[in-house]
Formats: sequence, C-alpha cells, structure tokens
Amino acid sequence: MRLSNYFLKTYKEYPSDEDIISQKLLVKAGYIKKHAQGIYEYLPLGFRSMEKIKTIIREEMDKIGFCEMQMPTLLMQEVYDKRIKFFGKEMFKIKDRTDKDLCLGPTHEEPFILLVKDALNSYKQLPIGLYQINNKYRDEIRPRFGLMRAKEFVMKDAYSYDKDETGLDVTYKKVKQAYNNIFNRVGLDFVPVISDNGVMGGSASEEFMAKSSVGEADILDCGCGYAVNLEKVECSFEKANTKPKFDKKKLVKTPNSKTVEQLVNFLNKNEAEFLKAIVYKADDKFVLALVRGDREVNETKLTNYLKCANLELASVDDFVKINSVAGFVGAFDLKNCLTIADNEVHNMVDFVIGANKTDTHYINANLSDLKIDKFMDLRNAVEGDKCPLCGKPMTMKKGIEVGHIFKNDTHYSESLGCTFLDENGKMKPVHTGCYGIGVGRTLSAIIEQNFDEKGIVLPENIAPYKYAILPVNIKDEKQMELAEKIYAKCDQNDALFDDRKDTFGFRMKDLELIGIPNIIVVGKNAEQGMVELYKRKTDEKSLIKIEDLNF
Repeated sequence: MRLSNYFLKTYKEYPSDEDIISQKLLVKAGYIKKHAQGIYEYLPLGFRSMEKIKTIIREEMDKIGFCEMQMPTLLMQEVYDKRIKFFGKEMFKIKDRTDKDLCLGPTHEEPFILLVKDALNSYKQLPIGLYQINNKYRDEIRPRFGLMRAKEFVMKDAYSYDKDETGLDVTYKKVKQAYNNIFNRVGLDFVPVISDNGVMGGSASEEFMAKSSVGEADILDCGCGYAVNLEKVECSFEKANTKPKFDKKKLVKTPNSKTVEQLVNFLNKNEAEFLKAIVYKADDKFVLALVRGDREVNETKLTNYLKCANLELASVDDFVKINSVAGFVGAFDLKNCLTIADNEVHNMVDFVIGANKTDTHYINANLSDLKIDKFMDLRNAVEGDKCPLCGKPMTMKKGIEVGHIFKNDTHYSESLGCTFLDENGKMKPVHTGCYGIGVGRTLSAIIEQNFDEKGIVLPENIAPYKYAILPVNIKDEKQMELAEKIYAKCDQNDALFDDRKDTFGFRMKDLELIGIPNIIVVGKNAEQGMVELYKRKTDEKSLIKIEDLNF
C-alpha cells in the first residue's frame, strides 16, 4: 500500500479526552477515532490490526473443532426473558414500527442455545461447538478507558454443548488451551485467574488477565499456581479467643464524623477498632453488611449469597425505612433489614459502631449488643492474606480482562428446554459452556504492554503492516528505483511504501508512532544495492543487501 494513497491522519499531541496510554496512542497514531463517548470508529490501521487478531482467534478456535457463524445483533427482547432484569439499563432496548420490543444483543447465550435446541435430537450429534466474532452493545453507565469499556465493542463469543459433565470438562480444557495459544501468539503477558460466574451461572469460570497497572481487575497471586480475581478470593478465618474488657457499650457524641476515616481522627482509634456498617438495597429488600473498619465489603459475594438481580447502596431516604440514619448505622433495633456480618467480626471486641442517631456512636460495643442474622465470608481479600492452596502470603496485581471462559452446566439448557435423547432413550439437558474474548480490549492490552516514547511497538503478527519502505529522498531517482524494486519483491499486502512528499524526519516519526516492526530505509547506499533495516522493537539498525531481505 502506497502511503500517498492511504487514509491516515496522525497527530503531534496526545488527545486530551482519553484516559490511558493505549487509548491515547491509538488515537494519536490514527488507528481509531472517537465518534461519541464509548463509541469508536476503526480506521484502516486499527481495522487491519483487529482483523489480524481475529485471524489468530479463528485459527485456534477452528483447530479445536468450533464452527464459525454469525448471529444478528438486533434481537427480540423476549429471547432474554429469563434474565432481562439482570441486564437492567445496560441493555439497549428499542421498538420497531410494529411496536415489537427489540434490543441490541449484549451477549448471545440465549440465541445460540435456542438455535441448538431446534436442531438437537440425539446424543450422537454432540459435542457441538459454535462461535462468532460480532459486535456487542451495552449502555455502560461510565464508559471509559476507550476500547476497554465501550458501549459498542467487538467480541469473539463461543458456545459449547456436551452430553454430560465429563464432556463439558474436556471441551472447557480445549478452549482454555486455545485461549492460552491465542494470547501467547499476540504477545501478551497474561495469567488465567479463577473468577466468579456471576449472572452467567454454572460451576466454574476463569478470566485471562493481561498484566497492567491500568487494569480494572484486582488479582491475588502467590506464585504457587493459584491466581484469583479479588471478587472470588476465599478469605481464611481463624477464630480468636478474644475477651471484651468492657461490660457495657457507651454512647458518645461524634459530630460531623460519619466515615471511618473521620472517626479515626475524632476518637483517636485505629480503623480495626470500628465496625463498618453499610446498608444496601438488594432488589426490593434492605441488607446491612458489617465488616471490620479496615476492610471492604465484597459486593460480589454478597450478591451471590442474596441471589439478587440488583445490589445498590441505600439512598438517604431509605435509612428512615429501617429506623436508622445515614452515617450512623448500628446493627440493632433495625426494621425490615437483614444483617450479615463478615466472619472476622467474630473476633471483634470493644469496638465502635453507629447508634442509629445523628452525630452519635457507641464505643466499647460487643457482639452481644448486636442482632446479626448471618455470618459469612463477606470481605475483600487484601495483599498478605494467606493463599488457600499453599498458605503463603498473596500479592496484589492489576489486570485487564481480555478473555473469560465459563462452565454453565445445565443453567441455560434447563431454563430454555434444550434437551436430547441419551444412549438409554432418556431426555437429558445439554451441558453448556460459553467463552468470550474482547478483541478491542486485547488490542488495547497489547499496546499497554508494548509502547515507548516514540509510540506503539506491536508484534509483527498483529501490526497493521509488517514492513515499511522509506526512501530518504523521494526526488532521488536511484533511491526511488531501489524502493520500487523492494516494494515489488515483498508482500505488498503487508507493506507500506512511504512515498509521501513530507520530510524524511516527519515520515520516520510517523512510522515509529504507528509501530511498523520493520522499516527499510533506502538512502545514500542505494547505488550499491544496500539499505538500512531498522527493527522498531529492539531499535536495532543494520546495513544489508536487498538480496538478503527476507519477506
């Protein structure tokens, strides 16, 4: 491709409205352009890199026997009847001219299982593996980090159907290996981590996390092979034989001190001496969550226990309904409110807790003063907590979720009636799995791990072009003649010929910004049939004969 004919616009400065370096570089280098908040246009460079990632995905999914197809993104809302409430406002809902309720597909488990349901009769047809690479739509409340959390995004989603748990386990392991192959081939530094199934249902799931300081996910890892998403970490608990020093709690005034941080300063105590009380609204019910003052509530654990569709913090007006006051909640004398405490609360004595009155707390409170309905593992794990497998302290890392695999078991097949006749002529629900890769997220994650002060540094197999031919002086006949000769020799589908009339310095900076892995500089040695090969990743330059160029 000749750059004089190419649709390319690069910028000298980073965009001011993007959050992270990968997004800044993607815009600056002319890979993408923001259309609106959370919506992006893939320009020719970005489109090519995305297509190369898709090709790698296709090769690995085809290798394990999955068939590619494509579902519509415009779907009937009734397809999602079983869990439409879980999507809430994130689902784009529309009506057609006949007043039918339609939506833009946020995910495709239901359409795929309904497709298989209509075609499946016998166990002899199983296993089945299907996948697509398609756009998904979610009305994110806070779209950010560019392609990582967008309203419209490209996803590879795959679905498997097996006759039993053993078959699903075999398929799941095949897909996991395929994912390892995919992320290794695109050059990512990643780690598979145990994660929560959430609304997807089923017995197991793993996320593939690209290591990055800008990742939205917290990962705990000890190095023994156990890595887990913070949402899923099981916190160990050992009951201590602690005895209170005080028999009665004492009421104290705490003006303008609602938070643990404010109370620490006002009462001159440390965070661990406070019982943090947080009121949630779980669907239409109120729940009080109790954790030690230096801990945070793990809302995923709480949601899973309550089996609620929506979990949100209570509003100021809601506190009146449970007989309390925002910022001063105590776990006693509450109305219409379930109280759940973290296991660590068992070991707390002589602590501080709200008194259900404005500007008032109790000090020297103990468990006997409270009404707790349930103790459970409710807190977020922290760095230094013991690994459940080896007992060593775990370390915290940040990760970008680029892939996620699930064992759904019979979660969808039972609710949607997807069954088959087994070897004994009995009707059985099919065992399903689903497997996703965020293609745009993957591109962003690769750039987060591969850039320098000059711009993007992409692996050869996903760079938009592997080669760039750069004549130093386009008015020099010898240089242009040799450049044309090289261009004719190489794979023109994977090479840029920079024949623009701009200065050499400008063009070189553009190619470095774009991240072309191999830049062939045709300069003063053209008459001798020699060129300079510049390796972008290593910054290595070597003078070689054109006969020795390997395309």
